[in-house]
Amino acid sequence: MITGLAHNAFRVTDMDKALAFYCGVLGFSKAFEIPDDAGNPWIVYIKVAHEQFIELFYGADCGRPASEGTPPGFCHFCLAVDDAKAEYERIRALWPVKTPLQMGKDTNWQFWVTDPDGNDIEFMQLTPTSPQYRCCHPEE
Repeated sequence: MITGLAHNAFRVTDMDKALAFYCGVLGFSKAFEIPDDAGNPWIVYIKVAHEQFIELFYGADCGRPASEGTPPGFCHFCLAVDDAKAEYERIRALWPVKTPLQMGKDTNWQFWVTDPDGNDIEFMQLTPTSPQYRCCHPEE
């Protein structure tokens, strides 16, 4: 079952300016970062509310190779689910899925679909080992 909006993701051209805006102006807090496979800066998570984030991707990568001239801005949104396997099977029976159900770099279960207009939608089930979960449940 879909339980909420987990995050919105944006490509940014200047991470320092983006952080100054989201943290300094809007008052959110930087939660954590996830490096790419080579250890380079990749994503900065901004905590908006309990288990709700904004993902800021360095440059125009947005989690996949960027095409020449990919502009900054909206990348995708992510819906939280309580059972990724069940939701994957439910949606797969109704709509083409873009990826198999898999564990992401952040140790959450995820899969992707594209809506009728080509917008990417991620579905994600938090795991207790993920930085998103640990950020929102520090007592566990």
